Amino acid sequence: MLYANEIRGTKGMLLAGILASGILVSPIAAQSVAGQSAAPPAPTPVPAVAAHSPYQPSRFSRRAEMHYGLVWGVDSLSVKWTESGEIIRFSYRVLDANKAKALNDKKLQPTLIDPQAGVSLVVPALEKVGMLRQTGTPEAGRIYWMAFSNKGRRVRRGDRVNVVIGNFHAEGLVVD
Repeated sequence: MLYANEIRGTKGMLLAGILASGILVSPIAAQSVAGQSAAPPAPTPVPAVAAHSPYQPSRFSRRAEMHYGLVWGVDSLSVKWTESGEIIRFSYRVLDANKAKALNDKKLQPTLIDPQAGVSLVVPALEKVGMLRQTGTPEAGRIYWMAFSNKGRRVRRGDRVNVVIGNFHAEGLVVD
């Protein structure tokens, strides 16, 4: 019997020791946490890439791309925001020189229309340089461009714009 009482006593002492250590450790842990909270936490650096969406805007459908290639003889249509937004550059690659003649016709005035901003941009003509566009006989495989004046920066990156050159209409192009 005495032996059983010693075991119970030992268990009781162990249990009492465990409880006591929990009580003593708790205030110490609380003090160390309270001491740390007095200093402001260091700000976590935000990566610069996080500000931009990982998704690329849809340029245009595969069907539209085939249409421009078959009907107008051009592909790789792109609209870029350049020179700090003062100029919008439209470029295209010629596949068929005969079909693409209309895009390089000097007589036709190209316009870039942004329905969201409610503006219609034109290609400026400078005194010494002339029109900011390539004209002349198109050659297959070459990339041609024209620059539209974006005074006031009304057209912005991400806007969907339409380019009109005579009967040629490229609609829903995204400004990069």
